[in-house]
Amino acid sequence: MNGIDTILRRLDTDAKAEADAVLKKARQEAADITARYQAQAAQEAARLAARNEKAAEEREERLVSAAQMEGRKTILAAKQTVMEQVYDKALEKLLSLPRTQYIEVLAALLAQASPEGRGEAIFSAGQAAVDAANAKTGGHLMISAETAPIRGGFLLRQGSVEVNCAFETLVRLQKTETAGLVARKLFD
Repeated sequence: MNGIDTILRRLDTDAKAEADAVLKKARQEAADITARYQAQAAQEAARLAARNEKAAEEREERLVSAAQMEGRKTILAAKQTVMEQVYDKALEKLLSLPRTQYIEVLAALLAQASPEGRGEAIFSAGQAAVDAANAKTGGHLMISAETAPIRGGFLLRQGSVEVNCAFETLVRLQKTETAGLVARKLFD
């Protein structure tokens, strides 16, 4: 039985060797597969990290841009407030002119509004300005019995046409024409 034992042992040894070789090959394949998937996982992680970093940078840029825009809006609002104060101050200066200058300004405006010296001037008050304008134009301007709810200046009615020379209106009209120049003078 010695021969059978030898054959069995040899078969057993060969089987173990073959099993070890198959097992070694399987382990190597498993290690290769693991390495390949680890490399893919590392690449995916790097790709995701880059994407997240880019997204974070873009969000930061948007936040900075929004903050800058808010800052510009705040500065613009402050500038608009200053400009409003400038025009309010101009109106207050017109309204606080000494009586003789005030009458001269109104007379000049009346003469300009009615070069032929005709019409009816509607004031909050102002006979002296009408008399001075009539003297300038040789016209027949008259003061209306009506009064207007204006702070200064007048309304001139010639038939169905009415010219608004209220100081509030004149300053507002000047504001639309001069806002750019005033802003440059104030903020350059």
